Amino acid sequence: MNYKILLEASGSLTSSYLIKAVKEAKQLVVASDIAECAGFHTADDFILMPKCTDSNLWKKMESLIVKKKINVVIPSFDETLLDWAERKDYFAKKNIHIIISDAESLKICQDKWNTYNFFKNNGIPTPATSLKYEYPLLKPRLGRGGKGILINHPDKKISMNGIISQELLTGEEYTIDVFCDFNHLPVYIIPRKRLQVKDGKSTNGITVNEPEISKWVKKICKAANFIGPINIQCFVNKSGEIKFTEINPRVAGGMALGFTASENWINLIVKNTIEKKAIKVKPVKFGLKMFRSYDEIFVS
Repeated sequence: MNYKILLEASGSLTSSYLIKAVKEAKQLVVASDIAECAGFHTADDFILMPKCTDSNLWKKMESLIVKKKINVVIPSFDETLLDWAERKDYFAKKNIHIIISDAESLKICQDKWNTYNFFKNNGIPTPATSLKYEYPLLKPRLGRGGKGILINHPDKKISMNGIISQELLTGEEYTIDVFCDFNHLPVYIIPRKRLQVKDGKSTNGITVNEPEISKWVKKICKAANFIGPINIQCFVNKSGEIKFTEINPRVAGGMALGFTASENWINLIVKNTIEKKAIKVKPVKFGLKMFRSYDEIFVS
């Protein structure tokens, strides 16, 4: 069966690989954004989305999805991930598959204070964190990327409303691309060293074989019900100590490297997540490097 797959935020600088991946999987790709973007010209179809602040957002979204005959949605926009998760069962009754983990898992991941407590309660090494200004790193509880992060802020009486303070980590930063099957088991765990980051997105990277990181990732996945593509972030200091900082329960910009090092994860979504077929795991290409450059599309 061919599926019509909706992708979000198709105007982002790292979204083109997903459009290509859907096409390579021989599925139809529908890009979307709140304005005309590159995805409008490279996808099979395009949806002009309402803004996430629209009071009739979900009524309009459902109408657009039904009109375009979408039957798979791969959410990637942080602001609406939880809303998609809470509507999974509703859309499933309409034969529309939402590729996202359950709402309870998302509540753990999207609030960094919840993430810290999840790590701590499950014995996962993580940096010391507080709701008070006790540590030098300040970041929003609901933030993403590098937005809103402050280091050694001079005002010790700064309002901590919606903010956590955290131990400042040193060492190598890793992102781990993970694909969890429909039984919530991680079938691919692909650590990649972030060689260059711009605006919180990995632009250059290399896949690395790190058994100790993979061991902890398995423990993280065992403690939560993830499904499909997720990515996890950690630091490894000079002495080899690992500390996990974040879980992003969605497809990610730098995941192009994880796809290429293993196989097209859109095929996994179709065959495993939707059709419940077993995955034949392929050898991971460790030592594979990714270098990114941005292209232009000209139209008249």
